[in-house]
Amino acid sequence: MVRAVPTLRHERALLASGARLVAGMDEVGRGALAGPVSVGVVVVDAATRTGPKGVADSKLLTPVAREAIAPAVRRWAVAWGVGHAGPAEIDEVGIIAALRLAGRRALAQVRLMCGDVDVVVLDGKHDWLSTPSLDLFAAADAPDDGVPDPAVRTLVKADMTCTSVAAASVLAKVERDAILVELAQRHPEYAWDQNKGYSAKAHMDALGLHGPTPQHRRSWNLPGTAASVG
Repeated sequence: MVRAVPTLRHERALLASGARLVAGMDEVGRGALAGPVSVGVVVVDAATRTGPKGVADSKLLTPVAREAIAPAVRRWAVAWGVGHAGPAEIDEVGIIAALRLAGRRALAQVRLMCGDVDVVVLDGKHDWLSTPSLDLFAAADAPDDGVPDPAVRTLVKADMTCTSVAAASVLAKVERDAILVELAQRHPEYAWDQNKGYSAKAHMDALGLHGPTPQHRRSWNLPGTAASVG
């Protein structure tokens, strides 16, 4: 089966319609049991050339291929960033709000490089990035990070069709994997260097035997630890 090659067709259409900076954004780690949820963002403009050869949705690439292509992606992009929200934050605000938090942290990084982006192309059907409508009490408690909400365009399979989104997924995956490899040195029994915090057998067995760590999402129904999760 021939794999589709992502292009800048969608991004260029948005640029042609008046946007100055278009960003592709994608998340990794949403379904993991441990570690952060991470959001990558890659910015392109009207002068951006075709992306580096081999760029694809991170799930379709081997770890070696992702590591090899990441430096080329960073050089190619007008700007790029990866934001994270940790397990304690996920427990406190929920996964959707944590995705938003990580995405806004990524946008804050690119803002320092190129200013505010006009449009974000977001993989999937759901816009988890835009700030939801708040009542007066919630608005008073909302964090003010200084990053304005960009326009958001959701697109199913954007990580497979849009170069900027595929590139963002690669950078997010590479950075999050590195975090889990480092965390595995502190908690080797969970084999996070191999499973990256997902529900592999070694991880499940260690959870049942040792219980959750501060790196686990304790508000989730962690297999084998129901009695120890409050």
